[in-house]
Amino acid sequence: MGVVTAALGILLIVYPLATGLLTTVFLGTTLIVVGVLGVLLALSSHTVGSFFGHILLAALYGLAGIVFLVFPLQSVASLTLVLGAMLVVRGIFAIVTAMRVRPVEGWGWLLTDGLFGAAAGMLVLVNWPASTVWAMGTLVGASVLVTGISRIVVASRIHGGVDRLTPRTA
Repeated sequence: MGVVTAALGILLIVYPLATGLLTTVFLGTTLIVVGVLGVLLALSSHTVGSFFGHILLAALYGLAGIVFLVFPLQSVASLTLVLGAMLVVRGIFAIVTAMRVRPVEGWGWLLTDGLFGAAAGMLVLVNWPASTVWAMGTLVGASVLVTGISRIVVASRIHGGVDRLTPRTA
C-alpha cells in the first residue's frame, strides 16, 4: 500500500494542474451533495427559523459546488490563494509553538516545519496566480508521496520488529 501511495504521489506531482482540477471537481461535487443533504435536513426542521437557516446554508454549499464545477480553473486559482495563506498562517503558528516549547528536545523540528511551511506559503502567494498551475497539485502530490514513504518505513519497522520477536526453533 505504501508503494502504491508513493507512486500515486509522484503521479500527482508530475501532473500538478490535472491534480488541482481533479481536486476542484471532487470538492465541487462534495459541496453539491452536502447542499442536497442540507435541503433534506431543512425539511425535517421543527421551526421556521431553523428551516430557513438550513435552506440558506444548503444553498450556499450547492452554489459553491456548482461554481467549482462550472469554473474549475478559476476555482483552482481561488483554492491556491487560500492554500498559500493557510500555509503561511500554519507556519507562523508552528514557529510560535516551537519558540514556546524551546527547551524541549526536538523543538528544532517544529521550528523547521514552521519555517518551511511559511516559506512554501509565501512562494505560492508571491507567484499567484501563476502558482495556480503547479501549487495545488505539487503540494497535494508531495503530501501523498510523504504518506506513502512513511507507510513504507513504518511497515518495514513493524516487519523488522516482528522478526526479532518471533521465537526461532532449532
